[in-house]
Amino acid sequence: MEPIIGEMSAPADAVKDGDTASFAVDVIEASSTVPVIVDFWAPWCGPCKTLGPTIEKAVKSSGGQVKLVKINVDENQQLAQQLRVQSIPAVFAFKDGQPVDGFVGAQPESQIKAFIQRLTGDAGPSPIEQALEQAEAALAAGEIDTAAGVFGQVLQADAENARAVAGLCQCLIESGQRDDARQMLDGLEGKLATDPAVMSARAALDLAEQSADVGDGDTAALRARLDTDGNDHEARMELSKVLLAAGQREEAVDELLEAIRRDRNWNEEAARKQLLTLFEAFGAMDELTVSARRRLSSILFS
Repeated sequence: MEPIIGEMSAPADAVKDGDTASFAVDVIEASSTVPVIVDFWAPWCGPCKTLGPTIEKAVKSSGGQVKLVKINVDENQQLAQQLRVQSIPAVFAFKDGQPVDGFVGAQPESQIKAFIQRLTGDAGPSPIEQALEQAEAALAAGEIDTAAGVFGQVLQADAENARAVAGLCQCLIESGQRDDARQMLDGLEGKLATDPAVMSARAALDLAEQSADVGDGDTAALRARLDTDGNDHEARMELSKVLLAAGQREEAVDELLEAIRRDRNWNEEAARKQLLTLFEAFGAMDELTVSARRRLSSILFS
């Protein structure tokens, strides 16, 4: 299942500085092979400093499906005038020698990715996307070493790929290397630290640490306590953790929902907070998350 590193890595000329003299070759001719994005910028432009690294990262992550040429408008004013650049940053996309799309001003990373996807839509998933899907499938199948190896290769090509970071953390968790996973997560900064995929990995680590503290647990004894007193919320919370540690996700969720139904405010809403941690760890699109969210809404708003 090992991908070829060269296929995931961006070509050496994926991002380059251009000028008026090289425009015909770097953009017009090159765009007959792959789409070429042209970023008009200037050193004094604040939004350019924000957009530049974001668009470079997205282009490199495409694995050669698109190229970027950066043009300093101060040094290439005639070219900027020819393309009617009135404010910067100004971005144009060329295909087959013609401008086909563009935008003005700094854009969030999600919009940049959507912009590139429009240009490369017919090309299918990038090599990095294919590798991520491969790694995530291996992780789901329990092939931890294989998954970790592929996630690692993705990070060599794109060190800030949130899915790869989260996936590698999940591999560490599954292999019992929780301290390494915690160190990796605690070392993240900026947008990467708050990415939904990374937050999901963090929640999964919290649950794994809880499960380690709970151990095997005495399910029969906890159920006996609940048979005696259905409002023994402490026993129900503990039972949910024991069930989760045993891989019984749905049963663990059921106990938390029952605790919320009986007394949603107990211990500063501990059951609801624990349930939200489970949702984050499972992922927003997980079938159990979706169904349990509906049940939670029914309890809270009935």
